[in-house]
Amino acid sequence: MQKKNQSKSAGKYVFPKAPTGVEGLDEITEGGFPKGRPTLICGGPGCGKTLLSMQFIIKGIIEYDEPGVFMSFEEPSNDITMNVKSLGFDLEKLKADKKLVVDHVRVERSEIEEAGEYDLDGIFIRLGYAIQTVKAKRVVLDTLESLFSGLDNQSILRAELRRLFHWLKDQGVTAVITGEAGEATLTRQGLEEYVSDCVIVLDHRVIEQVSTRRMRIVKYRGSTHGTNEYPFLIDENGIMVLPITSLKLDNMVSSEIVSTGVPGLDEMFSEHGYYQGSNILISGTAGTAKTTIAAYFAHEQCLRGKKCVLFAFEESPQQLIRNMSRIGIDLEPHVKKGLLLIQSSRPTINGLELHLLTLMKLIKTFQPSTVIIDPISNLITIGSFQEVRSMLIRLIDMLKINNITALFTALTPHNGYFGPDQGSDSISSLVDTWITVRDMEGIGERNRGIFIVKSRGMGHSNQVREFTISDLGINLLDVEIGPNGILTGMARHENRVMNEISARKLQDEIDRKDREIARRKKTLEANIEKLKNEFESVQEELGLLRASEEMQAKIASDHKNKRQKK
Repeated sequence: MQKKNQSKSAGKYVFPKAPTGVEGLDEITEGGFPKGRPTLICGGPGCGKTLLSMQFIIKGIIEYDEPGVFMSFEEPSNDITMNVKSLGFDLEKLKADKKLVVDHVRVERSEIEEAGEYDLDGIFIRLGYAIQTVKAKRVVLDTLESLFSGLDNQSILRAELRRLFHWLKDQGVTAVITGEAGEATLTRQGLEEYVSDCVIVLDHRVIEQVSTRRMRIVKYRGSTHGTNEYPFLIDENGIMVLPITSLKLDNMVSSEIVSTGVPGLDEMFSEHGYYQGSNILISGTAGTAKTTIAAYFAHEQCLRGKKCVLFAFEESPQQLIRNMSRIGIDLEPHVKKGLLLIQSSRPTINGLELHLLTLMKLIKTFQPSTVIIDPISNLITIGSFQEVRSMLIRLIDMLKINNITALFTALTPHNGYFGPDQGSDSISSLVDTWITVRDMEGIGERNRGIFIVKSRGMGHSNQVREFTISDLGINLLDVEIGPNGILTGMARHENRVMNEISARKLQDEIDRKDREIARRKKTLEANIEKLKNEFESVQEELGLLRASEEMQAKIASDHKNKRQKK
């Protein structure tokens, strides 16, 4: 039965696809674009159509040895070469190696005379020659609207569009055609999406002054594919797509323990630290040392020779390094050694998805074992509660897949209650360990307290520990209980003073009792000595009396013996 199933699986048809070479795109297309068929990429201006199609061509040449032809109807060849050179793509070298043809076809509306016999034979001849020159396997046409800009006759236009797509299929090349977005249709003509085997829509939207590019696969004939919207990033390396909504919970786990770095905090965990690859949340009100605890953790990891990335949304690297150095945490040597990378920016610089994509890129290039985000609560300024929660879920999943230990800090409102903060609900149920730091106010002063809300997979202390921060860093104090609960600050000091006074009074009383006992002992010893002397005197008198009596008895006995002799 097993052999039969294996044979059936081995004979299963695999849909032929051409890998795009674009990071993340092959995953959501499950292998790439349909091989030997046309793919339509459409969208508005500035959404990345030309760059995506150019990257498809270049990656095909470099990574898969598939020569290509890029035919542009808008930009001259020299402009295209210069535009992609900043991304590290050397088109001139690929041309010299006979791997690439970049052709610019100039189309002017004034030069087009519409007639009933209009066709694209000239384009077919020119494109066919380019394909034969380099034996191209991939072709890009950018963009169709420029090619048909001079035609108003919809019948001719639609007929030639169908003819173009059929001709590309007959050539056996994997073609990518770019098109501009229409008002009520995906493209201006409204026909390309129907004759294409794969349709991808790119979108560049701005919400609350935050720009985000997204991608969606509308259709893919003969293959399953991701159906969600996926954000993508354009940077110095080109386009990078993260299929963040398709991540699964199938990550491996580790039993290795990593130290918190905070003196005394490790002892509050039964395993003396966090699990490697776990997620930790440090939540608390403003000024409760969340960033300091995070810096301790980063410092500890770097001391062990592990790399760490710290995202700071509130402080610059220089400010963070200076502030931590004042309490004995020297981060600068770790930065110089390349163990610590501090990324500082305002959260509004990117959308939620782009922050996630940036982190993914850093993980790939820097390969850290620890990631710290301080604070995640600032992300609410660029998204709703649900959007931030969704982004954090995907972020945590991505970190777990890479077995990266993550520490997040979160600012929570002061509600006057020393307990778990409801404001951290966006992530508290997702993390493995949740530590809360809060203000404890009383007797006209503010003190800091720390306790562990939860820690999956290990036991932990249920105590609320007060801690102080000085030039020597964080110091966790022992728990002191008073008549009304935990004592902190001045109450702790007053309790210690009262305990010292009580102890001193007790010692004084003990000393007094000792002295009294010593006096009584001395008196008793004197009385004993007196009685002893009296006893000895009486005993001596008794001895004298007995001796006298014995002497008298002897004398009497002697007299009696003398009389008897006479």
